[in-house]
Amino acid sequence: MSDIKELTSSERAAVVITAIGTDNAADVFKHLNDDEVERLTLEVSSLPYMDGTTVEAVLNDFYELCLTQKVITDGGVDYARVVLEKAFGIEAAERLMHKISHTMQQKSLAFVRKSDYKNLLAIVQNEYPQTIALILSYATAEQASAVLSELPKEKRVDVVERMAKMDAASPETIKAIETTLERKFSAVVSMDTTEVGGVNYVADVLNKVDRATEKFIFDELTIRDPALVEEIKKKMFVFEDILSLDSMAIQRFIRECEIKDLAIAIKGSNSDVAATLYANMPQRMQESIQQEIEYMHNIRMRDVEEAQQRIVGIIRHLEEEGELVIGKGGDDEIIA
Repeated sequence: MSDIKELTSSERAAVVITAIGTDNAADVFKHLNDDEVERLTLEVSSLPYMDGTTVEAVLNDFYELCLTQKVITDGGVDYARVVLEKAFGIEAAERLMHKISHTMQQKSLAFVRKSDYKNLLAIVQNEYPQTIALILSYATAEQASAVLSELPKEKRVDVVERMAKMDAASPETIKAIETTLERKFSAVVSMDTTEVGGVNYVADVLNKVDRATEKFIFDELTIRDPALVEEIKKKMFVFEDILSLDSMAIQRFIRECEIKDLAIAIKGSNSDVAATLYANMPQRMQESIQQEIEYMHNIRMRDVEEAQQRIVGIIRHLEEEGELVIGKGGDDEIIA
């Protein structure tokens, strides 16, 4: 194996922790929580053999990310981009900046992501849409979708529009938000501008809200900014978009799905999606699902949508791990 794109982020961490030696690994473990230690230990114990080329590629990738974060911390984003472009070239610098920006966003306002969504809702519901948009941009997509679904209808569209058009937030802006919420949250963020919100993030959030909320937001937002709606939709992946995946991708995510979820999702899907799924699963699985469907009666649409959303979640997770490619709008044909 020489292409590190095939490795998950957990496997890459395991390679690094193995390569640095036991003493250094022990020092690293001191900075991890119990869940992280357990997960990393399990990954290390099940790590397959890797050739020297693969290990070196993983370590180089890790070194580049560490260097990028240090340069940003020392000199700011603009300075870092200039240094990285001179060191690695424009394309590589852009890739590294994107990676580290995502990492920095995850560290910022980390207390938001640790909050229960109901507490988060109670805190943000009386804030201005712009403030809510900024806070939700630091939340997980699951938290943001849950909060968004329970906001007043007239406020949902404002928040989504502002999140989609958000680009970067300065330390001063983050500080101002924290000052406003300091009675309820306690955190200190000191960093240069980092990417928050944006169309990609909004697409991820709307992929996770219920369909009624999604439809309402799109209907209202279309009146304000139809071009923005089209841009968001291009980034989204819904259950019916399975038709745009190639056979290898379909076969890959099917292996991760529960039989019952597949049965419920297929029962509520159109014939083209059902046929595509059946064509890409083993005969025995197909027979099991068809038998399961025969015994299903009075399935609620809500159950269908939840099963389909769980499957979409698996697909998106596998894409994030580099195990399949979502090629909406591409020219690849589905091999049935």
